[in-house]
Amino acid sequence: MLKKILYLIGLILILSLLFWGFKKTNLNSFIDIVESRTFDLRQTVMINANAKKVNDDIVIVAIDDASYEYILDNYGEWPLTRDIYAQMIEYLEQQQPKIIAFDLMFVKSLKSKPNADKALVEAMKKYPNVYTAMNFDNQPEELRKPVKLPDTLAIQVENHSDDINFDDITFSNCRAILSDILNSTSNVGIINVSRADDGILRKMPMFARYQNKFYPHLGLKVGLDYLKTVEGQDIKSYVVDKNSNLILGDRKVYLDKDGSAILNWYGPSGTYTHIPMYKLIKKIKGEPTDLNYSFKNKIIYFGTTAASLFDIKTVPAGKIYPGVEVQATYVNNLIDNNFITKAGKHVTVIVSIILALITALLVMQISSAIIASTSTVAIYMAYVIFSYYAMKLSNIWIELIYPLLAVILAFITSLIVKYLIKSRDFEQQYKLATTDGLTDLYNHRYFQDQMKMNVEHSKRYETNFSLIIIDIDFFKKFNDTYGHQSGDAVLRQVAQILKRNVRATDVVCRYGGEEMSIILPNAGKDEAITTAEKICTIVSQKIFKLNNDKETHVTISLGVSTYPFDGETPSELIEAADKRLYNAKNNGRNQVGKN
Repeated sequence: MLKKILYLIGLILILSLLFWGFKKTNLNSFIDIVESRTFDLRQTVMINANAKKVNDDIVIVAIDDASYEYILDNYGEWPLTRDIYAQMIEYLEQQQPKIIAFDLMFVKSLKSKPNADKALVEAMKKYPNVYTAMNFDNQPEELRKPVKLPDTLAIQVENHSDDINFDDITFSNCRAILSDILNSTSNVGIINVSRADDGILRKMPMFARYQNKFYPHLGLKVGLDYLKTVEGQDIKSYVVDKNSNLILGDRKVYLDKDGSAILNWYGPSGTYTHIPMYKLIKKIKGEPTDLNYSFKNKIIYFGTTAASLFDIKTVPAGKIYPGVEVQATYVNNLIDNNFITKAGKHVTVIVSIILALITALLVMQISSAIIASTSTVAIYMAYVIFSYYAMKLSNIWIELIYPLLAVILAFITSLIVKYLIKSRDFEQQYKLATTDGLTDLYNHRYFQDQMKMNVEHSKRYETNFSLIIIDIDFFKKFNDTYGHQSGDAVLRQVAQILKRNVRATDVVCRYGGEEMSIILPNAGKDEAITTAEKICTIVSQKIFKLNNDKETHVTISLGVSTYPFDGETPSELIEAADKRLYNAKNNGRNQVGKN
């Protein structure tokens, strides 16, 4: 059990090193992309299950394909002259909407109709609930000189998070809109987006930095204005706490490392109520139309949905998603407090370690590899389901890929450890079955098996092998004189002499009692006799230490036989060696019997 615990501790250390290593390599970026795709999948499942509903107070006046065609047919050009927008503002304000927001940028003056621009400016000055958009970029100064924006558009941001640096949403240039709009209203927000490395838009910045100042996103301004009128929350300060949360009154919006909020998606394109803009224009002009929609208390977003007008994004909810619907989703998240919170890396590490430990323990305890594999898959799938409901019910994004890698690593490592433990146990059992416990030599059973194998091998390949049988002289008398413990000490020391003075391929065994044997593969009689005489001399010169701190000398007698000259079966060879052993004893001991 202690070994298993040590292996598991080692597994934890390996996992920690891997997490650290991934963060230092490009592999981390690849894993982040795959993790983002798991986010998309979870969002898609929730959309298909109708897990979240859009806010009915948000409506989109869409410049769709039909409206684009209507504008070209009736006005002859795009963009639409801005006095038409002024007329639409006047018409909508009569119905008392909460907010009118344009996901459109009114850049440069239309020289052919300067009064049209003026009409739009006057309408925006007249109504404090009308918002419009602008954009930051990094165009070189030689193409466009950066403009200085009015101080009324900037906000103060306090960042207390060590994980957010806003570098990815810092820009050097600005595509400014009409200066008359910039100077007449503070209801201007940026509409920059945050695309991931795979081109998919999953999050939006809360603000962007330009000329060392922060400017709020259009969706943030629209959402906060709505909350002010509905909930009475007047947000004037923007503070990011140490946990990367933007504090907005009683709301906390988690910001990713680039300062963007992760959007929670409600459905595919077309989920929000769409009013084709051509119907609104016809209504204003008194032309026949079926438009009977009430805009009272609504957030009205103007934006393009026609594919030919190029404001199409790829998002988790679909490959073709109009930018204005992204803006609507942004505002919807803010109003309903539905932004996604991503669990920190420490949570991922802890979860990975827990799953890895559970997997390792199961694999170590379950004998069947198939059942262990099935259990591992079941554990991870249970975690996947848990992560789905964490996002569905609590808007929490718990990572899946690092835990998956941890589970796979734990599974493979545990199988290897299990195999090593079994292999070691087998080796230990085999050693116990084939080894004499006192001398650490091979036992009599192993000796008999090796004799049979060497006979068969020598017979097949027509080679020789020899056998030496050793007996300690006067051992019974020695035990009677010094005691059995001293006798055991002599047996152990003689065994060590034998092992140290033979070849690595030779097999040294305890034959029984004080008798020992050596099988010498591929050795002729002369080589075997030389080995036996060397061992006999070494033993006779050795000073043996006994258990009672006494010292003594012992001698041995040896008998040698060789296949096939002295026999062609194990029993014949043993009998021949045994006969020569007794000849050595009869001739005075401490010698090798040769005849």
